[in-house]
This record gives sequence, C-alpha cells and structure tokens, in this order.
Amino acid sequence: MGAALAMAQALGIDTLIAAELLPEIEAVMVRKLNEQIGEGHG
Repeated sequence: MGAALAMAQALGIDTLIAAELLPEIEAVMVRKLNEQIGEGHG
C-alpha cells in the first residue's frame, strides 16, 4: 500500500482518494488475474 500511495503522490493524485480507491482496484486486479490463471489451466 505504501508503494501505491507513493506512486499516486508522484503522479499528483490525492493520496486520500487513492487510499479510498486502492482496495476496490486491488479486488478487481485479483479477480482478473485469477480469471487469467484459470483460463491458462482450463
């Protein structure tokens, strides 16, 4: 989380907003990654 917030700050994104959105973004990323892994082994 710290690295993501540092990246947001470097990009000029409000870190409070980034901290609010990161859990949702992470959930989508994990879901999509799991779908890709499932397709590769199916």
